[in-house]
Amino acid sequence: MTNPESGWHIDLLYDGECPLCLREVDFLRRQDRGRGLVRFTNIADQDYHAEHHGGVDYARAMGRIHAVLADGQVIESVEVFRQVYKILGLGWVYAPTGWPLIAPLVDWLYGRWADWRLALTGRPSLTTLLAERQTRQCGDLCGTGDG
Repeated sequence: MTNPESGWHIDLLYDGECPLCLREVDFLRRQDRGRGLVRFTNIADQDYHAEHHGGVDYARAMGRIHAVLADGQVIESVEVFRQVYKILGLGWVYAPTGWPLIAPLVDWLYGRWADWRLALTGRPSLTTLLAERQTRQCGDLCGTGDG
């Protein structure tokens, strides 16, 4: 299924401040070859708005990779890679990760990776990143005590 407004099949939500994520996105962009099958959405961009991306807010997207299919369905974790690679004609790469005996192990390994991703890439904790983002978004209006 294709998004009728723009032609993309999947909206990949990625952390544009993660060096490993950027390597993967660069690879996937090359595989897309300008076809527009994948919409690449940087969740770290200050203009990112969850309501335009399946309701997946920054905090949720930072915990696990997410994507939105053209029909609006939100998927996450290894299923995102399975779908993106399939759409780009490389489904065979991730196909084994969906096999019954392998899938639970792959899902568990991805979960551990996702839990440690920020620390392993030398980044602050999610709590710190969320606080910094909120401060940038609301500027001087935050902490005024009004409310």
